[in-house]
Amino acid sequence: MEELASVIWEELKRYINTVDRNDAAETVVQILMDNDSEVEDIRDAFKGDSDIKRALTSYLDNDKDYEAEDEDEYEEEEDEDEDWEN
Repeated sequence: MEELASVIWEELKRYINTVDRNDAAETVVQILMDNDSEVEDIRDAFKGDSDIKRALTSYLDNDKDYEAEDEDEYEEEEDEDEDWEN
């Protein structure tokens, strides 16, 4: 799937305005990740494509932030549950 996405991206990105490529690349990465693509598979398929590389890095950075927020919320809920039981 990643190889096909790479071929399609290479053909279509020349029709995307330079200022819009980051958003388009982020969308490609998001779609691939939503469809259970592995990060390494995306990296291999899109070797040398700086737009996808940036988008993947951004996705992973945002994902780490999201996981940290989830952990904080979970800890807060546990604290509230403990207070309620006492």
